[in-house]
Amino acid sequence: MRKQHLSLRSHIPTFAAIDFETADYGRDSACAVAVVRVEGLAIVDRAHYYIRHPRSHFVFSYVHGISWSDVVDAPTFRQLWPSLQKRLAGVEFLAAHNASFDRSVLRTCCEQARLSAPSQTFQCTVRLARAVCNNYPTKLRDVCRHLRIPLCHHDAGSDAEACARIVIAAIEAGGCLSLQAVPPQV
Repeated sequence: MRKQHLSLRSHIPTFAAIDFETADYGRDSACAVAVVRVEGLAIVDRAHYYIRHPRSHFVFSYVHGISWSDVVDAPTFRQLWPSLQKRLAGVEFLAAHNASFDRSVLRTCCEQARLSAPSQTFQCTVRLARAVCNNYPTKLRDVCRHLRIPLCHHDAGSDAEACARIVIAAIEAGGCLSLQAVPPQV
């Protein structure tokens, strides 16, 4: 996997924070997604969508409060994709807390819908909180408490905005991001 270092002292990136909530253990079970776009250290766009996933059974309603009745009339991931693509256009990277999870949900949903996954790299705000902010523990609620970022945990919109604000805090602190490229689709 190719690594690239991005100096935040000399370049302020355009990026998007993304957060998925899933209905069950399958990575194709995205039932909500939020995207928060940041340009020049300012949040310029927020979007939250429910997603009708392939199964009506929910395992994680107790975590995020989303049930089948919330998504039954929502668009499928394939139907929603053009709106997401528009919001991700031109961003240099995607940020997520525990990015490997959100990256795998995004990749799996794209594969299931026969779509090409975005080519942007992912920045993990867990690693960023450890490296730049020296914050431990690094659960999202702990990092948000440390940085005084409001959070309604497991609400995709709130989680995505929190991730955006963590990256903004790191940029303002003059940190350096280590970006790992998303492996190419096979």
